[in-house]
Amino acid sequence: MFKLVIGNKNYSSWSLRPWLLLQQADIPFEEILIPLYEGEYKTQILHLSPSGKVPCLIDGSVAVWDSLAIAEYLAELYPSLQLWPADPAARAAARSISAEMHAGFTSLRSQMGMNLRRHFPGTVPSAETQADIDRIEQIWQHCRQRHGAAGPFLFGQFTIADAMYAPVCTRFRTYGVQLAESSQAYVEHMLSLPALRAWYAAAAAEPQVIAKLEPAAP
Repeated sequence: MFKLVIGNKNYSSWSLRPWLLLQQADIPFEEILIPLYEGEYKTQILHLSPSGKVPCLIDGSVAVWDSLAIAEYLAELYPSLQLWPADPAARAAARSISAEMHAGFTSLRSQMGMNLRRHFPGTVPSAETQADIDRIEQIWQHCRQRHGAAGPFLFGQFTIADAMYAPVCTRFRTYGVQLAESSQAYVEHMLSLPALRAWYAAAAAEPQVIAKLEPAAP
């Protein structure tokens, strides 16, 4: 069985991505949660993850670190699950927007860090963060209009792209980001997923509070 090494569910957006993908794909795995910035956490992670970071998927003697690399590894192991869209054009779009999320949106990440236990509806995005939000909405609307007719996700059925954008949905809720109706509908659908509700519940039960990851009230 796979083992997935993750960090705190309240804060670790990168951990959420492969965890949600595994859950949605109904792939069995053992979760290994290492609280970040606590005790010998770095040593514990290095024992399991070559990068010293979370997440990391362990498959026997194989370790795969980085959320997108884990997603690609699972897609190769389980082609019948179509974790990427089957249509080549849709698949290319899904890979492109996943890579864009992986590498970009730094202002959004900085100003609106993932925090599932808090709510800051009065947060005013900086110009750079608003540009990130606008680009994400543009991506969602394009994918839904062009590839999403078969279901409620970005490409109809749940794919790696949805897993990559799931933490953004949580950020938009935490900070009360005003969205277009279609974008808000997508966020609400994602946050209603049983797996994501379970992640929220686990985050709420975590005792750790990491001061450096707690945003100040606006």
